[in-house]
Amino acid sequence: MTNDTEKNERKEKKKRKNPGAVFCRFLGTVLLVAMILICLPLTAPRLFGYHIYTVVSGSMEPAIPTGSLVYIHEMAPEDVEVDDVIAFYGSADSASIITHRVVENRVLMGEFVTKGDANETEDMNPVPYSNFIGKVVRSFPEIGVFAQILTGQEGKFIAAGVILAAVILQGLGSLLDRRQEKKRS
Repeated sequence: MTNDTEKNERKEKKKRKNPGAVFCRFLGTVLLVAMILICLPLTAPRLFGYHIYTVVSGSMEPAIPTGSLVYIHEMAPEDVEVDDVIAFYGSADSASIITHRVVENRVLMGEFVTKGDANETEDMNPVPYSNFIGKVVRSFPEIGVFAQILTGQEGKFIAAGVILAAVILQGLGSLLDRRQEKKRS
């Protein structure tokens, strides 16, 4: 009977976790899950043909305020309709991306006439289909600023630091568990 009692006591000791190890692992897991949840909306849509941009001018206010995060879906330019908001390159050799509303889709000429909602007149030059990126399907006000920080150099260092901290916490939890096991032996 004594042997059974001793065996049960040993089993109970083995089941008890070191609270420090549990806390470290929990915190490490929370950090990793938080990073995934933060990065998912900025990465997963790209797998489904979406482009993600931050609006940096007020030409589409109030519909799309400055600092908004916009999701652009690729589509055939011929399928764009009047009043759709589209994203396009400012010029063939420009890296600037503009989001404006379509006033007219000139399919035969292969170009759009566009206008920013906050602008009084149509854009001076029609947008050739070759500059067309896609249609704005969703916008999230104020989130774009946050996304720009995350995808910039500073944000990448922060993300790497958070991931490193999570890995260190997981390792520390394992180390604390091993120390407790040695003490029990």
